[in-house]
Amino acid sequence: MGQNTQQQFEEQFTDVVSRLQSKQLFQSDWDIAAFVLFFTFFGTVLVLIILVLIRCCCCCCCDDEKQIQRRKVGVDNMSLEP
Repeated sequence: MGQNTQQQFEEQFTDVVSRLQSKQLFQSDWDIAAFVLFFTFFGTVLVLIILVLIRCCCCCCCDDEKQIQRRKVGVDNMSLEP
């Protein structure tokens, strides 16, 4: 098991090194699709993290200053009072 894993790792490593040396990182359409999907996912996660940080850092300090006063909406029905 350990020998098989080491052999697969060496094959992957030599494949990456050969691609870097030949300057052809994307040799098939599947490589391009995987690259696009990975960076789309990575970009989406990064944007969500930035939005959370903006919400936590900027809005929390502003909420203390702006205390929203809620008013009662509607008409009191005095006939329902005991």
